Amino acid sequence: MARIVKFNLSRLIAAVLQNSTVFRTRWRRIWGHAYLAAGIRHPLPASVVVLGRPEVYGTGNIVFGSDVLLYPHVYLETHGEGLITIGNDVVISSGTHIVSRASVTIGQGTMIGELTSIRDANHTRTVGKSLRGSDDIATQIVIGKEVWIGRGVAILKGVTIGDYATVGANAVVNRDVASHTFAAGVPARAIKSRVEDYVASA
Repeated sequence: MARIVKFNLSRLIAAVLQNSTVFRTRWRRIWGHAYLAAGIRHPLPASVVVLGRPEVYGTGNIVFGSDVLLYPHVYLETHGEGLITIGNDVVISSGTHIVSRASVTIGQGTMIGELTSIRDANHTRTVGKSLRGSDDIATQIVIGKEVWIGRGVAILKGVTIGDYATVGANAVVNRDVASHTFAAGVPARAIKSRVEDYVASA
């Protein structure tokens, strides 16, 4: 009898803990979604899944499509006329930084690996001014649909990455990447012209 009671008690505790974990997970998602919605200027679709509270800095000029998935510790920053546009079904992994002073567009179905940096502006050095006080030069970034960006990639101002392209981990993209191309390296260059023939370790 004691064994039966102990077994039932263990099952009860396990069920309570499981329900508690589910509740905490759901609450974190609700809180993350509400926090993000409050920090941006445009309506946030209910289908956007926020797994951890993102950091939003600046003007909040950010547009989300539907069914976007944001992992924890995503950083989104806009200044002046800067605009970040994120298409439907985009996945943005932990530690990604997206900063816009002009325009950053991310196409439908694109997946972005951890610790990626996407910045559409560079600092300048101006005589008589500190580096911090100098002006920025900003040029739009366009990332097409179904693009796969590996872990730790840096995407610099003025770059266009075509549809279905793949960028290997830790690449520095300072020039355009054509559609259906695999690019890698520092600076990134085309390795294959058909990404279907290559599986990147992103």
